Amino acid sequence: MKPHEVERRQVSPAHAEIDIQLEKDLFWFRGHFAVQPLLPGVAQLDWVMHYVALMLAPGYRFHSIQNVKFQAPLLPGNRVTLILDWQEQKQQLSFSYQRHVGEERHTCSSGKIRLCQ
Repeated sequence: MKPHEVERRQVSPAHAEIDIQLEKDLFWFRGHFAVQPLLPGVAQLDWVMHYVALMLAPGYRFHSIQNVKFQAPLLPGNRVTLILDWQEQKQQLSFSYQRHVGEERHTCSSGKIRLCQ
């Protein structure tokens, strides 16, 4: 299940930004968790792979996670920007999810993924 996109920008051949509104009825929030729903890490990684294949590295697929940090939860109603940076020569993708708080953005998760053909 893909998120509700607000805007998608390919800034350069190796850099993209996707603004996402996390709707309260999003499939991924169901049952994760009852008291305070939050977006699971597996959903965040699924969206990263969806957008990198669509926008920056068609023909590449997941190889391995080099590192990932989940620093703050992504909650229903949040507006976030997914930032993707692709380094084809290293076959490495860097990503971060930044939550909008007024005019500021705060990193909620980030990581590096190795891709292969």
